[in-house]
Amino acid sequence: VVLEQQIRKPRNRVLPSWDSALFKRSLDENMAAVGAATSQAELRDTQLELEQKLRLNENAITRLQANHKSVLVSVSEVKAVAEEQFGELLAAVRKAQTDVMLFLEEKEQAALSQASGIRTHLEHRSAQMERRRQELESIASISNTALFLEEYCKFKNTEDGAFPSVYIGLKDKLSGIRKVITDSTVHLIQLLQNYKVQLQDFSKEEEYDIRTQVSAVVQRKYWTSKPEPSTRHQFLQYACDISFDPDTAHRYLRLQEDNRKVTNTTPWEHPYPDLPSRFVHWRQVLSQQSLYLHRYYFEVETSGAGTYVGLTCRGIDRKGDERNGCISGNDFSWSLHWNGKEFTAWHSDTETPLKARPFRRLGIYVDFPGGILSFYGVESDAMTLVHKFECKFSEPVYPAFWLSKKENAIRIIDLGEEPEKPMPTSVQAAP
Repeated sequence: VVLEQQIRKPRNRVLPSWDSALFKRSLDENMAAVGAATSQAELRDTQLELEQKLRLNENAITRLQANHKSVLVSVSEVKAVAEEQFGELLAAVRKAQTDVMLFLEEKEQAALSQASGIRTHLEHRSAQMERRRQELESIASISNTALFLEEYCKFKNTEDGAFPSVYIGLKDKLSGIRKVITDSTVHLIQLLQNYKVQLQDFSKEEEYDIRTQVSAVVQRKYWTSKPEPSTRHQFLQYACDISFDPDTAHRYLRLQEDNRKVTNTTPWEHPYPDLPSRFVHWRQVLSQQSLYLHRYYFEVETSGAGTYVGLTCRGIDRKGDERNGCISGNDFSWSLHWNGKEFTAWHSDTETPLKARPFRRLGIYVDFPGGILSFYGVESDAMTLVHKFECKFSEPVYPAFWLSKKENAIRIIDLGEEPEKPMPTSVQAAP
């Protein structure tokens, strides 16, 4: 009975505590192994994608190098044709000059010969008239009336009633010849001056432009086009880090804060070295970074009336004082100007007044494939569109800055720096 009771007595079996800990550790290890395998696969995919991009980029560089040679050879051929044509033109000009001079010399000789013949004739007549005068004197001295009348009648029968009257219209005739030569020369000069205009009009048609055409290669997974950003958070996905290029800065511009702030210190110059890339006349500076084929976003803070912020191409003139050397005066630059009262947009030396309130902090958005350059007023709770350019980008563009007046300043904003809250509308501060 005792044995039976012991057998029927319930048994409380407790699993060892190490079993659950081992299971949890094993599960964590398995999950970590799966995560590591996934990450390694993603890493391999990223490496392959990067290698593919690198090959494409190197291939593009190789093709551009070949294109460089092709452009040089092709343009050299056209230059040779132009040299030949202008050589023929110069030869034609020299021949025309020779023909005109020969024409004038022939007319000169003919006129001199004609005048000489008339003069010889008149000199001969003068001699005849001198003899007749002497005959008249001789007749007048005859005292015999019958003889006098006889001789006088003979004299009258041989008298010439024509008298020479010479009109020399030399100046009138020469002025007509001079007008023909002058008018023809003016016409030819106008034709020659139209050479450049016609070439420029011709090259405006993209079909005949010799610029290099490059397009971005986009993977299939990125084919879905993203909408235009509207909030600062959306713009920040295209953030790019830029800085001022000290090799382009005018000597009146001082760079500070690791080339992220520029100030116009006129008339104080800075001892920058002489470089082909440096602006000499216009108080301008470019960024070190170029923008090409993608979307970009950066922000700047401006101070003072007279600041210009925009984009330009590498080929902008650095040394001249012509308007095409500033970022408001040519057809390959686009800029926004704050004049102390209002914003104005500039392109191709044309100003467009804008109805926008003042902003010190500007966001610049560049959609290179879409040909868009937009300026926004940046505030803590809003992005206000100031102006939008529709551009035709054909080569890398550079953020460009013109500080036209003393003490103008522009600072490139660290995009991690939050915008300040807007001031009350009743007391709105101007840049």
